[in-house]
Amino acid sequence: MTNTVAIASDSWLRRLYAWTLQMAATPKAVWIVNLISFAESSFFPLPPDLMLIPMILADRAKAWWLAFLCTLSSVIGGLVGYAIGYFLFETIGEWIIQTYQLQASFTRFQTDFQAWGFWLIVLKGLTPIPFKLVTIASGVAGLNLSQFVVASIIARSFRFFLLAGLLWFFGDWARTFIERYLPWCLGAVLISLVLGFIAVKFLAG
Repeated sequence: MTNTVAIASDSWLRRLYAWTLQMAATPKAVWIVNLISFAESSFFPLPPDLMLIPMILADRAKAWWLAFLCTLSSVIGGLVGYAIGYFLFETIGEWIIQTYQLQASFTRFQTDFQAWGFWLIVLKGLTPIPFKLVTIASGVAGLNLSQFVVASIIARSFRFFLLAGLLWFFGDWARTFIERYLPWCLGAVLISLVLGFIAVKFLAG
């Protein structure tokens, strides 16, 4: 019974992966991945990597362009997060923080921003720690907007261009590896996401 469930689950993942590769060749895919990248910086829980990786593997010639677009949309989404923290924290911002149960982490971040500001954004933007937490906290702390934008560009461009570079360099080997160990690769991405949320709670404690 267990083997049957595992096989069915693996089959479903591979069909989803195949569908994503097909979608990668359509103009709609670019809009979707950028929408996710934008939303992830302000309120959405899932990272764009889940769609960005198959898109780059489907056409490595677009790796740098996709990395640029994701960086741009993520920074713009970060500005929305900043605005939520600066203008709307008592309504939308507080609701987002409570939804992800990040109240203690958020309080700690506000204190850290007073000391580290710019470099805190750069550091946290490179990690699996939810970027929305950083952007909203930046707005609440009233961090200089120019510094916020520059730090966001550094952090997000490094993350997305590093991912694009690795996939472009390893290319066919990476695609073969992912397709062979698809459930494990997807699990690793999801685990890193969960660890990001756990990390901010641990650091806040």
